[in-house]
Amino acid sequence: MTAPDFPAMPAVTHPLPKITVITPSFNQGQYIQQTIRSVLDQDYPNLEYLLLDGGSSDGTLKILESYRDRLWFASEPDRGQTHAINKGLALASGEIVCFLNSDDQFAPGALAKVGAFFAAHPECAWLSGRCRIVDEGGVETLKPISAYKNFWLAFHSPSVLGVLNYISQPATFWRRTLLERVGYLNEELHYAFDYEYWLRILQVEKLCVLPEVLALFRVHAASKGSTGVAAQFGEELATARRLVDSPLLLRLHAWHNALILWVYSRIQSRSAGG
Repeated sequence: MTAPDFPAMPAVTHPLPKITVITPSFNQGQYIQQTIRSVLDQDYPNLEYLLLDGGSSDGTLKILESYRDRLWFASEPDRGQTHAINKGLALASGEIVCFLNSDDQFAPGALAKVGAFFAAHPECAWLSGRCRIVDEGGVETLKPISAYKNFWLAFHSPSVLGVLNYISQPATFWRRTLLERVGYLNEELHYAFDYEYWLRILQVEKLCVLPEVLALFRVHAASKGSTGVAAQFGEELATARRLVDSPLLLRLHAWHNALILWVYSRIQSRSAGG
């Protein structure tokens, strides 16, 4: 795969760092345009947008072609979501990198806030903010879950991260130089690759927190957040067992999983009954 070839851009005369946004995509034509617009409509003046499609057959490519002059994309078979993200990370030239899945969105003004934070805090290696959960139509849902994660994010305790993943992936950004120290995402993981990556970064750098809503995480019938909740928590626990040394934290992680799965079952029961 060749390096991205972007159209000529005006000379940058501002101090904001270049941000590379990576979107892995596969048959998400229903949402991909909203995702793309949420990135491009940021009007961030120092943006690189890479979209790695796994060979979609649902009309996604037609949408991507309509944005060819504003982003770089490739469509070819891959080994899954994590492989696509890693390909994007290898191509990225931005000082700051992140990935935004093809059914999620950035909140308005998110990249400007992120860029300004990194510019003002050169000591910060990675940053996370708040995230809201939305449904298929973009309406906010599951507010207690968002509030719970954002509560723990405010403390950003390394110990608590060993018990639960309070870091919202779409609202998380890091310096590309961390790739040299931490490496790439673990392609053997299907659900917990982001959580595993946060635990690895935390071994070398403290998390910075921006108390702003930066992203919207979409839950819909075909999303991993709907179809694989139990598998996700199981993979996160297995990941913690490899990277967290404390037996107490691992025991708390298992108990927390059981509690959260019970809460999800109650939510689903009420939804089915209502």
